Amino acid sequence: MRKGRFDEPASETAQLFSESVSIDRRLYHYDIQGSLAHAAALAAAGILSKEEHEQIKAALTVIEAEIAAGDFRWERALEDVHMNVEVALTKRIGAAGAKLHTARSRNDQVALDLRLYVKAEAAEVCARLRAMQTALLVLAEQHQNVVMPGYTHLQRAQPISFAHYLLAQIEALERDYSRIFAGAERADVLPLGSGAIAGSTIVLDRELIARQLGFAKLSQNSLDAVSDRDFACEFLFGLAMIGLHLSRLSEDLILWSTSEFGFITFSDAFSTGSSLMPQKKNPDMAELTRGKTGRLYGNLMALLTTMKGLPASYNRDLQEDKRPLFDSVDTVRQALDVFAAMLPELTINAARMEMAANDPNLFATDLAEYLVKKGMPFREAHEAVGKLVARATAARVTLSNLSLGEMQEVSRLFEEDVSGIFDVRSSLQKRTAIGAPAPENVSAQIARWKSLLVC
Repeated sequence: MRKGRFDEPASETAQLFSESVSIDRRLYHYDIQGSLAHAAALAAAGILSKEEHEQIKAALTVIEAEIAAGDFRWERALEDVHMNVEVALTKRIGAAGAKLHTARSRNDQVALDLRLYVKAEAAEVCARLRAMQTALLVLAEQHQNVVMPGYTHLQRAQPISFAHYLLAQIEALERDYSRIFAGAERADVLPLGSGAIAGSTIVLDRELIARQLGFAKLSQNSLDAVSDRDFACEFLFGLAMIGLHLSRLSEDLILWSTSEFGFITFSDAFSTGSSLMPQKKNPDMAELTRGKTGRLYGNLMALLTTMKGLPASYNRDLQEDKRPLFDSVDTVRQALDVFAAMLPELTINAARMEMAANDPNLFATDLAEYLVKKGMPFREAHEAVGKLVARATAARVTLSNLSLGEMQEVSRLFEEDVSGIFDVRSSLQKRTAIGAPAPENVSAQIARWKSLLVC
């Protein structure tokens, strides 16, 4: 690239600072696929002869095989994956290789590679989301009858089923799936043919290139096409949101595995020990997932910050888009793989969960609604039950241990049937609104998800 314009080679310090091949070499497959499609368009336009086109196809296929086998020698002085492949091609076949870059810039070339990468990795992430949703669904189906406390502010709130909790995680992951899938559709735009900024006077058949590479649309503005990284930012946001959901799930599982809760037990295969304390069994996979979420947020902010001050069109700053993107993809793929394998091995301590779910204070709202059904305004009912809770607390007894007479001192609407309120399964049976945790609802949701996930 420096021949003609520059008299001196780049300094070693500058080369070391500016090279990206140590990072972007993982794009080699997409770079070669793009070159094959570009070569086909050059041949269709008469720039390449049939023989030259065949030479390029054969040589690029060999180069890709060498890279995959680890036999390719990467040259830092050539800066990036694009020039390394092009120089290797030209060394093999001579002038035909030197023609390949006609009507193409590294600006639209890297934009192409990155879009192809995001499309492919989005599909991989979506597949892993489905695998984790399936693991959660199997766990929910196995434990439909397990009841537990639901928590707000990390305080016991109302009874739910464990399956209802797991279905909530599936819902969150479904939003992640939708985000990644929709983002991949917006990445499905061919930028190749935009050149450095203004296309080329050598006009190629971009629709031919799009068909060969599987793009649904063509970019409509060359300046925007080479500088657009919205799709990468959006993908990073989707990955960060997956991290958020995995981190919250991790936090619950970590808490529930403590002696204080005792709701679940991690298998030995997904736990670690202590270098000092022989009794320890630590939930490190969940903790690492929670910790790595910070990296996912950081990668998103890194790219957004890089993009925010750039003038129009391509700038070398965009070289910094790959490290955060690659790191987030690797992190999320690994985390989803771990969870899909770890969830089936959890031991669910149903008796401990049910004991906690029978805490009488969990039925305080049911008591208030009991009064509402007898005609009392809700705010008055809320106050009345609050007084009963205060009385039980002061007497150091449970809410269910208050006598009917004590309850009637607060409201004459309480009758003998109030004792039936303090039954966890009866409470769940009554919660039949759409989205509520009645057993029939939970069963219906499990069936719905089985049909969607094709378990």
